[in-house]
Amino acid sequence: MKDILAVVFHPPSGGSSAERLVRDGRWAASQDLIAVLRDVGLEPVLAVTSLDEESTRTSAPDTEVFEIPKRSPFHFGETLKDLIRERDPAGLLYFGSGSGLLLTRNRMEYLRRFAERDLPGAVFNNFYSCDFAAVSAAGQLLSLDLPEIDNPLGFVLADAGIPCSTLERSAETLFDIDTPTDVLILGVADRGGPAIRTFLGRLDLTHPDLPTLLNLLSDRSAHVCLVGRANPRTWTDIEGEIACRTSGLLEGRGMRAGTSTRLPVLHQMLQEEGIPTFFDRLSRACDGAVIDTRPLLCGTGPLPPPADRFASDLLRPQDISNPLWKSFTEAALAAPIPILLGGHSAVSGGLYLLAEACWKGRTMDRRLHPKPFNLHKEPS
Repeated sequence: MKDILAVVFHPPSGGSSAERLVRDGRWAASQDLIAVLRDVGLEPVLAVTSLDEESTRTSAPDTEVFEIPKRSPFHFGETLKDLIRERDPAGLLYFGSGSGLLLTRNRMEYLRRFAERDLPGAVFNNFYSCDFAAVSAAGQLLSLDLPEIDNPLGFVLADAGIPCSTLERSAETLFDIDTPTDVLILGVADRGGPAIRTFLGRLDLTHPDLPTLLNLLSDRSAHVCLVGRANPRTWTDIEGEIACRTSGLLEGRGMRAGTSTRLPVLHQMLQEEGIPTFFDRLSRACDGAVIDTRPLLCGTGPLPPPADRFASDLLRPQDISNPLWKSFTEAALAAPIPILLGGHSAVSGGLYLLAEACWKGRTMDRRLHPKPFNLHKEPS
């Protein structure tokens, strides 16, 4: 077996309660991920984090903590190259903490075998916004100008001529704990390994609209709107697994990985017509909505601090200092239809889990649309 470096990046967090929630959820998820990595023969696993992070004080057995260099600001690419220089691995498995927690042993074995290949290459969970990746011939990365964050890693490697591919879209490949909404979705789906289940079991956390939204997904008479960076393929997959009708306002894809300066149409409309008009129109058009707020509220501009974004996801306007995000969250909370706010994962991997969770305790046929009929096959 070749020497493969398995590394989990666990970023530092702020001090708000919502930020601590996400931090601790990511760390719990990473413990389940590390257990699967060890199960396919990858140990020790490196946890790249800040040693003063409370969540790293009790590391998993056989997990080696690599302290984040005291750069300001933190640079993902340079830190990754530091590790490659120090360890000189044949291949690399990279995970952001909170990603990969639903991967099975067979999937992880596939990623390990891919990283062992002699030919250069990379496979991503999401080429357009990387959360985890397997890279063969890892030394090739040392000559590249790697990005400050992991999202555009696929673009950088592809532009350098490295063959890149992506895993099929599913909850296992796309779900990532990146916001409090992701923690809530994972909880209602009852998915994950023992560490994250123990973490979720200790939480006293509810969302006023999530139960109602789940009911809508299994209701043939309902209409749910998806807003934000949903992939059309994901939307197609989800439509086949839920009963309600859906519509989509899909914008902002690649906003963290790309360099476009084009403003999303919805962001412009929100600026020009105001938040009350947006929610009035949305409430008259559908029975509920899942909203990726980042492209809607920020366009191509900078995001507010995580404390504000995460408080918005939890519908806690009293904890938000940014006036725009505070007003938007207040309007979402007051809307006459159930609203789920979140980030990219809410309209990506989270949708797959919501489609599973909505059928708990229900026996109705899952499909809104009948199965396709094969004209070339005799009816049975």
